[in-house]
Amino acid sequence: MDHDALAPLFAPLTSLHGVGPNIAALLKRAIRGERVLDLLFHLPESYIDRRERPTIRAARPGSVATLEVEVIRHESPDGPRQPWRVVIGDGTGFAELVFFNGSNQLQRLAPGMRVLVSGRLEGFGGRLSIAHPEQIVPVERAQAMPGIEPVWPLTAGLSPYQMRRSVGKALERLPELPEWHDAALLRRESWPGFAEALRALHAPDALPGKAARARLAYDELLAGQVALAIVRDRVRTRRGRVLAGDGRLRARALARFGHRPTPSQAAALAEIDADLAAPRRMLRLLQGDVGSGKTLVAVLAMLRAVEAGAQAALMAPTEILAQQHHATLARLAPVPAALLTGSVKGTTRARTLRGLADGSIPLVVGTHALFQEAVAYRDLALAVIDEQHRFGVAQRLLLGAKGQATDVLVMTATPIPRTLLLTQWGEMAVSRLTGKPGGQAPVRTTLHSLATLADLVEAVARAVEGGARVFWVCPLVSESETLDLAAAEARFAALRQRFGAAVGLAHGRQEPAVRDAALAAFAEGRIRLLVATTVIEVGVDIPAASVMVIEHAERFGLAQLHQLRGRVGRGAAASYCLLLHDDGLTDVARRRLLLLRDTDDGFVIADEDFRLRGPGEAMGTRQSGQPGFRLADLLEHEGLLTMASRDAAVLVARDRGLTSERGRAIRLLLRIFERREAAQTLLAG
Repeated sequence: MDHDALAPLFAPLTSLHGVGPNIAALLKRAIRGERVLDLLFHLPESYIDRRERPTIRAARPGSVATLEVEVIRHESPDGPRQPWRVVIGDGTGFAELVFFNGSNQLQRLAPGMRVLVSGRLEGFGGRLSIAHPEQIVPVERAQAMPGIEPVWPLTAGLSPYQMRRSVGKALERLPELPEWHDAALLRRESWPGFAEALRALHAPDALPGKAARARLAYDELLAGQVALAIVRDRVRTRRGRVLAGDGRLRARALARFGHRPTPSQAAALAEIDADLAAPRRMLRLLQGDVGSGKTLVAVLAMLRAVEAGAQAALMAPTEILAQQHHATLARLAPVPAALLTGSVKGTTRARTLRGLADGSIPLVVGTHALFQEAVAYRDLALAVIDEQHRFGVAQRLLLGAKGQATDVLVMTATPIPRTLLLTQWGEMAVSRLTGKPGGQAPVRTTLHSLATLADLVEAVARAVEGGARVFWVCPLVSESETLDLAAAEARFAALRQRFGAAVGLAHGRQEPAVRDAALAAFAEGRIRLLVATTVIEVGVDIPAASVMVIEHAERFGLAQLHQLRGRVGRGAAASYCLLLHDDGLTDVARRRLLLLRDTDDGFVIADEDFRLRGPGEAMGTRQSGQPGFRLADLLEHEGLLTMASRDAAVLVARDRGLTSERGRAIRLLLRIFERREAAQTLLAG
């Protein structure tokens, strides 16, 4: 790649004329970067139109006006809290410029001077005034006042003038770059070139339309999608191994299960089998809504690896979830399945490690303990990872590296908005489970004001007396686990007074053994009402639980509420989810809760939550590793993301090495948006 073409953009801010260390430090804080390119990507958030230049008589109060006037006189303040006033006129009338605490601007307004002043014009008591004009220039230097003035996000100590001057110097550094988009696309969308778009936004002659910003957003989205397409292509062409089975173990497992897979499960399994049978490594995401039957698909995939004479491992994010998966495997799999977590110690741990090393244990379920250095496998062919977003990429790679050409299947019960699928999981093939296995009762969801709490407690009492088991999830107070715990303990104490020993407590700060004991007592019916934090959000499977109460539901993400609701409705009993909310809900909060009431389709919920709350919160809490975009807005530019995904797929399929004329230009785009992994992949061939 041609490094010289982009060198001016990657130069430090101090390389710009007039930007010394002090201004550079302020700019760095404002733009969160220290290069010329970072400054160019710090786009204005709005614009002030100073082109209207009415006479004082024709000026409209309440708008920004630029007046050509003569300075008539200064009026000093009557007291320390009164402003300075400068009377101005233009032959059609008079107005005042108002300054508090004195001002160095006053020195530029000697009586008799003719100046252009610009600012927000206000009318009060029949007098027109502009408080602290934003622009004052002598009439002979009228060209120095921009007709359209960009408003950039600033930081304390950095003036608009300093930002405008620095951006102007940065624009002078823009090199002439080859165009990386098809000419037909540019014509269809009426998009300017890359440099032209930056100039149109930072130094406009007219109020910018949407074209320039859309062009730059598409540049950023395309860079991300090309990078993912290159990585995806590399993943798909990595040498793997063929895993073919005869179906005998699967048939026995399904006989134990007692039901045929749903059409959706069968379709997902067919896609997984095709990957396993191919001579390349699998990297597939299995998306399944709450209760859609992902675990059965995972078990059958793991048994295919065992039928091929190899081993399979399933990694879960918590011990509770690992234990539940192990119980399912032990019930269904007709071959040995071990559990390996941090609490498995002594002879049991030693026996498990020996069995994994010599191959006598073909299946294992565990937490991150599965990829510790001491764990060796005879032949790990398939790694299944549950709740992928809770593990880092490094952890996934560590588990995959435990075998030779290990296939990887990741699962999530958190429905992922389609937009995030394209940006965060774009290197993976995706299978989606829709619908639920038969026998599960629908969950009726209702909304209740916190003012009706006393009535709701009595309704819960009637349900408990009738044999129901009830989850009571306490409010998300903040990101502080301590405060969340305090809320749970307070509710536990209140309910304990009403229900006595029938109430239990489960939260993330308990010792695992204590928490597991509370869950076990609830599952066995010794506890009828379990007060909990979101520790029960994922993986808790208690079919007898039929009522879910969620306090301050408006504080949770929709995806999180949907997960919590999925803890009930797993048995044959009629099930209910009661959402307690503040009386003064905002319109958005009410729309979110009504959506949850009206649908149980997690994918619909996830997409709508994304649109209502934005990408940073769409998964319930802000996830680490969210894609950070500087020019694109995933909500506003969702349609452009779809375009970019298709464009990138076609481009990489036709020009894998990006060696064509457009491909070479795309290499520059990858560097501009710092898609280093993709660039390194290309360099490595």
